[in-house]
Amino acid sequence: MVSDTNKRVSTDVDVSLGDRSYRIAISAGVLQDSGEIIRAALGARVRRVALISNPVVYGHYGSIVEKSLRRAGLAPLRHLIGDGERAKSLRTAERAWAFLIANRFERSDGVVALGGGVVGDLAGFVAATYQRGVPYVQIPTTLLAQIDSSVGGKTAVNHALGKNLIGAFHQPRSVIIDPTVLQTLPARELRAGLYEAVKYGVIRDAGLAEKIDRNLAGIFTMDLDLLAGLIARCCEIKAEVVAIDEREAGLRRILNFGHTVGHALEAVTGYRRLKHGEAVGYGMKCASAVAEKAGIIPPVAAAVIRRSIDAVGRLPRIGDLQARQIIEAMAHDKKVSHGKLPLILPTRIGDVVVRDDIPAGLVRSAIRDLLTSKI
Repeated sequence: MVSDTNKRVSTDVDVSLGDRSYRIAISAGVLQDSGEIIRAALGARVRRVALISNPVVYGHYGSIVEKSLRRAGLAPLRHLIGDGERAKSLRTAERAWAFLIANRFERSDGVVALGGGVVGDLAGFVAATYQRGVPYVQIPTTLLAQIDSSVGGKTAVNHALGKNLIGAFHQPRSVIIDPTVLQTLPARELRAGLYEAVKYGVIRDAGLAEKIDRNLAGIFTMDLDLLAGLIARCCEIKAEVVAIDEREAGLRRILNFGHTVGHALEAVTGYRRLKHGEAVGYGMKCASAVAEKAGIIPPVAAAVIRRSIDAVGRLPRIGDLQARQIIEAMAHDKKVSHGKLPLILPTRIGDVVVRDDIPAGLVRSAIRDLLTSKI
């Protein structure tokens, strides 16, 4: 693997988890060879795969993947779900389970997730729970899914009271990333993924943060070399963290930078208004403000983080929300332990700390500042 963000990155990233290790294949055009990779990842016994996608993504890439699967001797059965966070629900999972049951899927069969984070999380959750677990492969088609949600084995559905509260850890057998699919991605979805990329720079790699700032124009014009390098570096960071702490007992918590307030914003807006990455963008701004108010990060560094987020693009409005709503939603966060909610706060660009001792009044103040556009 290549860790220097200024060098040409490799097209493969390994997630080292013992007998559950897997490879992330990153290459332009790799979608054409997805069947061969899936066959190798799932093994010779697999006969059929449930291809879970949504209508838009399937319309773009479904036939390519299905043809490749058939060439590899696998029979694909298509199951489409709705788009957006509201589709990531137990009701949608129930329909997918019913599809698998009706088609008599066995433990020796597999699941392939073709889509963004909603499809990947939902399909992974269905694979984790159907017959106590069947193998699955991720083919992420949004930038956010490619750099984050497809890697690491977190699967879940949402609940009205909070995001990702019902889920399981279930590692994929492979992740297949084709940067060319981003050429059909709406600009808003690309920006949503970039907010998450900024997160990786802030928590682990100041060089990556600088590279994103310096190359935004090229990223927005779909420079595939730039995108492949960005995707690979983010995947490397996540793979390193997951290999150390697969089930979020310690280090992996840093990946939640921006997610505490972000998830709360998604919940209180009914998963309708904000893309996940946009909510994380707001969450990172708020966490940086909390860190600044608590004396954890110098004001200059906090300002740089906020400028990096603003440079990606304008975020949807949240000024009509109340701080009380956000705080109540945060109380349902799955990271709450012994009544305390740990916050991931930056100390500088490239490093964060986990703190559960920040005064509630200080957090409320930062949330109010966020809602009134003071930060």
